[in-house]
Amino acid sequence: MNAGKTRIVVALGGNALQSSKDGATAEAQLAVVQKTCGYLVDLIRKGYEIVIVHGNGPQVGRILLASETAKDVVPAMPFDVCGAMSQGYIGYHIQQALKQKLKENNMDLPVATIVTQVAVDKGDTAFQNPSKPIGPFYSEEEAKKLAEEKGYTVKEDAGRGWRRVVPSPKPVDILEKDTIDSLLGRSIVITCGGGGIPVVKKADGTYEGVAAVIDKDFAAEALAEHVNADVLLILTEVEHVAINFGKPNQENLEKLTAAEARKYMAEGQFAPGSMLPKVEAAVKFVEAKPGKRAIISSLYHAVDAIEGNTGTEIC
Repeated sequence: MNAGKTRIVVALGGNALQSSKDGATAEAQLAVVQKTCGYLVDLIRKGYEIVIVHGNGPQVGRILLASETAKDVVPAMPFDVCGAMSQGYIGYHIQQALKQKLKENNMDLPVATIVTQVAVDKGDTAFQNPSKPIGPFYSEEEAKKLAEEKGYTVKEDAGRGWRRVVPSPKPVDILEKDTIDSLLGRSIVITCGGGGIPVVKKADGTYEGVAAVIDKDFAAEALAEHVNADVLLILTEVEHVAINFGKPNQENLEKLTAAEARKYMAEGQFAPGSMLPKVEAAVKFVEAKPGKRAIISSLYHAVDAIEGNTGTEIC
């Protein structure tokens, strides 16, 4: 591959932003982000041009929880504003850590975070079926108590515990796409954080925020299409996509076609809210951009995955 001309949209999962072992403080998050940025700089050192998208599920949930807890002192913030706040502080952490790692590698590149609005369809059926996990994990008893007291919708999340869920509409348009375009090739861009701030179009042509979270993998896919990325690289905790995950007959997949991926999705092989949206986003990208690559792998093997030595490639 000609690394100098390869544009990669990198979608960072939750493990790239915080560790479940180290608590949820800003200091603990920054420490994790610093390690993450070391792996991102490995890609940059190879000559790849990267555009960064990240999730915000735990962070926006905590911001909202803090806002609601303090409502007797200050008014609670609307959900879309909490999403914007999470974009700002996660982007700040990535900017700070990435600049530090670049300096350690004798590279002086600008890094910019764009607070990004992503349009969704107000008629999207997701608004009638909340499914996107946000905030901390709870026991079943704790979750059901929160549902009763606060009116939350709660669901079990891929065997990891119970969480609050909110609507997760699909992205329709990236409002700041012209700004993103103006920075590409001149700066490392962090955009569509948390999937973007979901907004809907009003009758007068302006936009307003809505209480929802767009899946960051779908936002990354939409961005990858828009910027004509060579690779959509979705980084998570596991090195490969697998079928029969967690069972004695688990099978790691190295390469599969979009048709094979759709077959496995129809069989229920991939957990909703976990691997399923990653595979769906990868399939959408390669079908929209024939000849381009979509790869799902571990953050810790990003370079090897791009170079075809590990990970799952969907084509």
